[in-house]
Amino acid sequence: MPQTPHAEKHFTGSQTIRDIVIGMSDGLTVPFALAAGLSGAVANSHIVVTAGLAEIAAGSIAMGLGGYLAAKSDAEHYASERAREEREVVAIPEAEAREVVEIFEAYGVTAQESAPVIAALRQRPARWVDLMMSMELGLEKPDPKRALISALTIGGAYIVGGAIPLSPYIFLPGAQSALLVSVIVTLAALLVFGAFKGRFTGTMPLRSGLQTLLIGGLAAAAAFGIAKLIS
Repeated sequence: MPQTPHAEKHFTGSQTIRDIVIGMSDGLTVPFALAAGLSGAVANSHIVVTAGLAEIAAGSIAMGLGGYLAAKSDAEHYASERAREEREVVAIPEAEAREVVEIFEAYGVTAQESAPVIAALRQRPARWVDLMMSMELGLEKPDPKRALISALTIGGAYIVGGAIPLSPYIFLPGAQSALLVSVIVTLAALLVFGAFKGRFTGTMPLRSGLQTLLIGGLAAAAAFGIAKLIS
């Protein structure tokens, strides 16, 4: 009797989602706090928009650069650790073999049972290094394009997030009236964004949305209070 092939579906875009979360979270809160703080000092929305756009431009560049440097550091760390493992497989193969035994013993596989695997790995040094990188160090080979993609994703998400709280000031001439709309729009965006994040990370969308709303709202309120205090 023919059987339906088993196909597992796993979420594989965690790094991209992480970058979107980083960019959107800061984009929603920092420009909002700046605009809200300026609203208490000026009545003209044009001034708030000008300052907000300048902050979004600077913030997206800074955040994107941070993401780029972080991804480059991950790639450099991986390359350094792999080079070390490659040297050890050649220079101290017996010590590396004992490490493989210990790795498999943690999964309930005896030394006798893992012996054929070690013998096969001795004939395939590159695969041996792959196993040590993954199972001993917990490191996966990074995408060589990851740094640029991360920078663009974080920077772009920051711009999108920043445009949301700033948009009411573009369409409403009065800073005070725009502030009220900005608060409502920003809180709604935090809720929707949190639900979206939960949908793609496997958590309950409503719970994730409320959690993001609470955390983002508190962060924005704190930043707004500081801005008001300074102004």
